[in-house]
Amino acid sequence: MQVTVTYKKAQVLQALRYHFISKREIKLMIILVNVFTSVAAILFYLKKVTPLAFLISFILWVVLMLAFWRWLPSAIYKKSATFKDSFRVSLEENHFFIENPKGSKSWAWREFSEMIETPNFFHLYFNPRSFFLLPKDAFGDSDGVHEARVLLKSKIGKKKP
Repeated sequence: MQVTVTYKKAQVLQALRYHFISKREIKLMIILVNVFTSVAAILFYLKKVTPLAFLISFILWVVLMLAFWRWLPSAIYKKSATFKDSFRVSLEENHFFIENPKGSKSWAWREFSEMIETPNFFHLYFNPRSFFLLPKDAFGDSDGVHEARVLLKSKIGKKKP
């Protein structure tokens, strides 16, 4: 199966947000900051803490949300030339292959550790922090997306110990 891949900025930013928010350590940090801010708000309402303590917790919450929702995805998008390029992807029996006029690269399916599907992408993970975004709209219609989904699920699976 061969497709031509181009990226849409808004979709890539959303996929990167999903990647960050889905990580266990980031989820835990967001939960802890939300609980901390909620407790500070309650204590401020009960006049147990000063307005400065509540303000600091609220600023911490705003900065954390902005970091994971805006700054990190934007920084990664700007830094990565892949998202601004167009290339051909081949999903072959034993390999995942990409190429463009600048060069080519292939990976054996066993090099991928996991595949996660989001509304606009297949996230093909090499490890928890390194992944390739494969846009679903490259496959055309829903039949093409379904065919790609079946192939990717059959090739990239949880490894058994």
